[in-house]
Amino acid sequence: MIKTATHDNEDLWVFAYGSLMWRPGFSYLERVPARLVGLHRALCVFSFFHRGTPERPGLVLGLDRGGMCRGIAYRVGGAARAQTLRYLREREQVTTVYLETMRQIELEDQARRRVRAVCYLVDRSHVQYAGRLTLAESLHHIRQGHGHSGANRDYVLETVRALEALGYRESDLHLLEQLAGSEVRSEKSAIGKKSEIRKPGTETGSVSVVPEH
Repeated sequence: MIKTATHDNEDLWVFAYGSLMWRPGFSYLERVPARLVGLHRALCVFSFFHRGTPERPGLVLGLDRGGMCRGIAYRVGGAARAQTLRYLREREQVTTVYLETMRQIELEDQARRRVRAVCYLVDRSHVQYAGRLTLAESLHHIRQGHGHSGANRDYVLETVRALEALGYRESDLHLLEQLAGSEVRSEKSAIGKKSEIRKPGTETGSVSVVPEH
C-alpha cells in the first residue's frame, strides 16, 4: 500500500487495465491512453466477490510479471487524492489479492509524458492467484462466474470493448470474448424464439403472441 501522508496535496495518476477503463467510479481531470512496461494484463485472478464466489469462482484481470500493458491513465486532483484511494481500496482490495504500488507509466499523448501511477498487481502468493490457465479452464470460470458486480461474461465483453475503443487487440482475451459472446447471443436468440408462443385468437385465422414471464 502506498503512503499518502506526505503527498496529500499532489495530483494522483491511476493506471487502469480492466474494469476501471470502462467504469472508473471516481472523478478525474484527465483520461489518457497509457502503457506500462514490465507487466502484462492477464486473466489470472480467481474472483470470489465481484464476478464469482468461493464456491463458483469467476476469473478477472491482474497485472502479472513480464511484457507490457496498454490501458488508461486517469489524473485525479490533489483534493480528491485521499478519497479516490479509499474508493480504490474498497473496490480492488476486498480480498487483498492485489498489491498496491506506484509504477512509472508512459502517457500515449503528443508529449509522451512519463508519470508515476498507482497500479494494482496480482499477489502471486495469494490463494486467488490462478496462474496461467488453459483456454478451456478460463472459459469454464467465465461461464460460471457471477458475483456482486454481475456476470463474469459481461466483465470480459466490456473490457474487450474498451480495448477496441483504444485500438488495442489482445488475441487470448478477444478469443475468450468471442466464445463467451457467441453463447450470450445464442441464449438471447433462444429466449426470443420461446417468447413467441402462439395461441388461437378469438377470431378465425387470428393469432396472438403471449410473452413468457
